[in-house]
Amino acid sequence: PWKLCTSHLCSGLEEYSRTIYVGHRPCPATEALIPPKFCDNRIVSSKYTVWNFLPKNLFEQFRRIANFYFLIIFLVQVIVDTPTSPVTSGLPLFFVITVTAIKQGYEDWLRHKADNEVNKYLVTVLEDGRRACKESEKIKVGDVVEVVEDETFPCDLILLQSSREDETCFVTTASLDGESNHKTHYTVPDTERNLESLSATIECEQPQPDLYKFVTVFSQCVVFFRSLGPENLLLKGATLKNTQKIYGVAVYSGMETKMALNYQGKSQKRSAVEKSINAFLLVYLCILVSKALVCTTLKYVWQSRPGQDEPWYNQKTQKEKDTNLYLKMFTDFLSFMVLFNFIIPVSMYVTVEMQKFLGSFFISWDKDFFDPEIQEGALVNTSDLNEELGQVEYVFTDKTGTLTQNNMEFIECCIDGFQYKYADSGSELDGFCVTDGPVSMLQQKAGREELFLRALCLCHTVQVKETVHPADIRGFIASSPDEVALVKGAMKYGFKFLGTESKNMRVMNRNNDVETYELLHVLNFDPVRRRMSVLVRTKSGDIMLFCKGADSSIFPRVRQDEVDRIRMHVERNATEGYRTLCVAYKLLSSEEYDQADTGLREAKLALQDREEKLMAVYNQVETGMSLIGATAVEDRLQEEAAETMEALQGAGMKVWVLTGDKMETAKSTCYACRLFQRSTELLELTVRTLVDPGRKREERLQELLLDYHKRAVQDAPPVKAGVTRSWSSANQDYGFIIDGATLSLVLNSSPDSNSSCYKSLFLQICQNCTTVLCCRMAPLQKAQIVKMVKTSKGSPITLSIGDGANDVSMILEAHVGIGIKGREGRQAVRNSDYAIPKLKHLKKLLLGHGHLYYVRIAHLVQYFFYKNLCFILPQFLYQFFCGYSQQPLYDAAYLTMYNICFTSMPILANSLLEQHICIEVLMDNAALYRDVAKNAMLRWGPFLYWTLLGVYQGLLFFFGVRFLFSNPALQDNGQVFGNWSFGTIVFTVLVFTVTLKLAMDTRHWTWINHFVIWGSLAFYMFFSFFWDVLLKLYVVILFKNNGVTQMKKSYFKTNALSAVLKHISALLKWCLFLDHVSMGIIAKLTSMLRTMRRKQQWS
Repeated sequence: PWKLCTSHLCSGLEEYSRTIYVGHRPCPATEALIPPKFCDNRIVSSKYTVWNFLPKNLFEQFRRIANFYFLIIFLVQVIVDTPTSPVTSGLPLFFVITVTAIKQGYEDWLRHKADNEVNKYLVTVLEDGRRACKESEKIKVGDVVEVVEDETFPCDLILLQSSREDETCFVTTASLDGESNHKTHYTVPDTERNLESLSATIECEQPQPDLYKFVTVFSQCVVFFRSLGPENLLLKGATLKNTQKIYGVAVYSGMETKMALNYQGKSQKRSAVEKSINAFLLVYLCILVSKALVCTTLKYVWQSRPGQDEPWYNQKTQKEKDTNLYLKMFTDFLSFMVLFNFIIPVSMYVTVEMQKFLGSFFISWDKDFFDPEIQEGALVNTSDLNEELGQVEYVFTDKTGTLTQNNMEFIECCIDGFQYKYADSGSELDGFCVTDGPVSMLQQKAGREELFLRALCLCHTVQVKETVHPADIRGFIASSPDEVALVKGAMKYGFKFLGTESKNMRVMNRNNDVETYELLHVLNFDPVRRRMSVLVRTKSGDIMLFCKGADSSIFPRVRQDEVDRIRMHVERNATEGYRTLCVAYKLLSSEEYDQADTGLREAKLALQDREEKLMAVYNQVETGMSLIGATAVEDRLQEEAAETMEALQGAGMKVWVLTGDKMETAKSTCYACRLFQRSTELLELTVRTLVDPGRKREERLQELLLDYHKRAVQDAPPVKAGVTRSWSSANQDYGFIIDGATLSLVLNSSPDSNSSCYKSLFLQICQNCTTVLCCRMAPLQKAQIVKMVKTSKGSPITLSIGDGANDVSMILEAHVGIGIKGREGRQAVRNSDYAIPKLKHLKKLLLGHGHLYYVRIAHLVQYFFYKNLCFILPQFLYQFFCGYSQQPLYDAAYLTMYNICFTSMPILANSLLEQHICIEVLMDNAALYRDVAKNAMLRWGPFLYWTLLGVYQGLLFFFGVRFLFSNPALQDNGQVFGNWSFGTIVFTVLVFTVTLKLAMDTRHWTWINHFVIWGSLAFYMFFSFFWDVLLKLYVVILFKNNGVTQMKKSYFKTNALSAVLKHISALLKWCLFLDHVSMGIIAKLTSMLRTMRRKQQWS
């Protein structure tokens, strides 16, 4: 029967639920237990295993167009008899694949190591009436787990017992929602104290990622049923604080915990530059295929003429005559592909990788990023995204610990319309300083002031932290830092909160007398009411309600004349960036309290619609109050936070604040950071604005979205020419605010509503606002926001920055993830692409380093395509003059060393050291960031310019040298300059031209630039002449020892010797050619000197 009752009571739960037996004991005990199957408690964040690493990694790497292309070229060189060796493509490809595999394997090994630390952690579990230690990964759903103070919960637990007398415990959830404050959780009411004999069943919903939602029914056989909520659930990743130990039953384990469901898997990020390279690669691939097709076609057209296919000096073998014509054509096509393959060199990818890797050290070495407090500087975890730092369009930032220090301080207060500030000097009464009222009136209102200070000492959920030694100063812990600030503010004025014992709150007044108040009920804060209250009983028996909350929540519930006296102070404090709260009170009669007490108890025990029933009672009690005053609390910003945000907006970036904090606190921070200005019109889309009696939330949501869209998008002034909408001053007046619950409606609307329409309207509104504030966000919702913007029209580049584990999901989702080395652990740092000590360092990282990195690598890519087009175009033109015989224009040594030795170092040094604008100027003029935004230097316009420049110079190199050879000169021995001489002169002009072109483009010269540019040219000349001498010496010695006849005999003996002789013959030709060139140059110089001497003698 208890099952039928439970199933009836749980009808309000999700459609699919799970049944959990506490301690794996059936209820009732006479029933046979069929253990349900749930996942184990292992956490898996790694990507590879030992068995799938090689195939999976190779598959991922060869998904890149470049790697796959070079693999095909390598296979062609191996299979087909091509003009160049397979080593020219295979060795660089093997190097790139190996280095990338080692890097990714090492990163995954670190993830395996971190997983093992979590999974092998020892925890205490109650089994068969005794305590046993087991590894965390072996915990099962239904186990009763013991957790002691400062330990992290190994899985999601329902709190059964606590060592505290009030049956509560305190936890910190910094790794989940970024808040380091202590949150209070409660045990299941009226539970049997002996857990060893407890027989109970839990009927709860299936795992889901919402941190703030949890619905379940706890049934102790047929004794009682209890409806439980988030206040009874202890989440994995949270830490137990100020409580000796607790016992809880596991309800979600492993990858089904809320923390795991909010984890965004790490994926490989690709920069916009890499995508541009792939697009340019396809263009050059088409050029390559076109060249190969043209040459193959013209070859067979030329051979179709009589006597051209089989001349008398090159007779075909029988095997060649029997070969299929189409197979020969295909083989020739592949040979031409390999011959022209250098138009897309693999060395460019190697150079790009080296530039990224070496360039990342400049961030680590930057002394401006060093923080003396933590004695650390910047950290680069991923060097693949350096240039992406110069292309950011959207910045998504956390609030707590990122924009602010999470250190709130009481600034001032307003009582009955008079503003007071604290003064250390004793000239004013009890430390108060009246700034807009006389002292005489202050003395007359001493009773109201004491009432205000008592409200600050009583209306909160603050607990006094237990100390080991009585002499130690006791601190405060609370679920919100502003509550601690208010309690400390009251202490400055003589009222000290001493703590709560057995539901009795103790306060020491100005006369050092201890006042005791019985705590009857706490009306907790929620984002809809935006206020919290306490019901207390004084020693005289009076029952009082103290309430504090947002002005918009308190003002409608008090008299209007009281509001007019305080509204001005509240609005001024809000515009100054302070967190404002209004304080009110109410004296309840016995009848009113009895009615409220009955309503609260019934609502708390309700199994269905518990939240709605509690809300109705809260609203009924919190009416007819008297307004006492207001407070102003400052949440201290990070150093230079406002200046950094202004610089980012000046650079054209949109800043979105994504936080798990409350809306009032986050809004105050946005004002303090100057993200919201006084002229900013705020468009609010929260649960509070959706409340409209008699209408569905979807209808109200659609109405608000259409209204905001009309104001922010349709009615927005037209953007000036040449200025994009995101940088237009016309949209500076709008800011958008949304909370997590409303965001769920927008992104996950019901099937009968137009979900895609909501999402489209929401995105357009946000994109036309300068700043968007998203509050009460779960970690997964932060990632959803980032993904929505990242995949929107135009694919804007996104950046996420945070300091806690709750920011990991959005850090991983964004194009660039920045971690701050803050107080909330190092999870964000470990999962980020870059880590910086302070928020202020983000300005230089983006405006300085990011700008320069993008300009450097964009120039590198364009220059590489240009110099290789200059290199291979003469090779293509040469085929028209050699019978399309696939004869290389350049020697094999030059083909191999062009990109490796002769032209690689100058562009690498330029891409590391070039500063077209001084970095100090870039930081002082944020608008310069816009000049390179949206991948401006890698668009089709600049690409076409560099391509046409390469074509022009390639044509000039080839036909210019051919014009010089139109009347060939004879050497001293009667020989003429041949094709090797022709190719080497073209190559020499090529090397000097492309190197001097880079020198002309260099604006920031260092000794390294001088060394590599002039050194590369000197090395080329040295290599050509010196290598010529060595080869000639080697050949002379070889011929002297063996003789030509002996070498010819041994040539026919083995294929190996035949291959060796073939290479020696080619080298000998190369040496003769170099000798001819050198002799020709010497003869020309001698002739010039003789002519000059004759002219001098004649004159």
